Amino acid sequence: MNMYRLFELLNADQVARLRALAHGAAWVDGRISNPTNTGKRNEQIKDGAAREESGTIIAKALGANPTFNDFALPVAVALPLLSRYSPGMGYALHGDNAYLPLGKVTIRNDLACTIFLADPASYDGGALVIHSGDVRASFKLPAGHAILYPANTPHEVEAVTRGERLAAFTFIQSRIADPAHRASVSELGIIARDEREHVSPAVHARLLVVQQNLLREWGDAP
Repeated sequence: MNMYRLFELLNADQVARLRALAHGAAWVDGRISNPTNTGKRNEQIKDGAAREESGTIIAKALGANPTFNDFALPVAVALPLLSRYSPGMGYALHGDNAYLPLGKVTIRNDLACTIFLADPASYDGGALVIHSGDVRASFKLPAGHAILYPANTPHEVEAVTRGERLAAFTFIQSRIADPAHRASVSELGIIARDEREHVSPAVHARLLVVQQNLLREWGDAP
């Protein structure tokens, strides 16, 4: 079962606006949000108007995206944050924290999402590498595309050697904590949606019944 999902999230106008906000924004050392991690070498946008607008653009796009909602089954989504990597910067192999404070509440961190904003030809290095046992999967997606993956998966950002890697990231609490269970439920929903015109109404209804019953079995209480 596929534990991660790639999808197109932002259109050209949204990418252009986010790049403009990044160009005019103030930046801080990325370790401000994880000061004990010496392997984190990047910058993130400073709190303020540009941070709020950029995060809101991406959050609204995620909320309106069927692939994101079908796969993540989100309960809560952290406000997305812009990050950038210049030559020599990278993020060593790490795992994300299990719980994250969001204002007055704390969420369980089930999924991470990286949104690529720079043209991949404009920089060298900077790939997101996800580790699963002996397997290393490398991702360097077109601007406006995103990847969802379990937050408990070890991952890294390879050092940039040319240009600038501009991206955004966020974390999601899902209705289902277990990655394999979540993938099964989301896959059933996607199949039901994609095959609706090719199967009888009764078969379509049965698929949805199975999906919803698994959600009852594995999902968190509202």
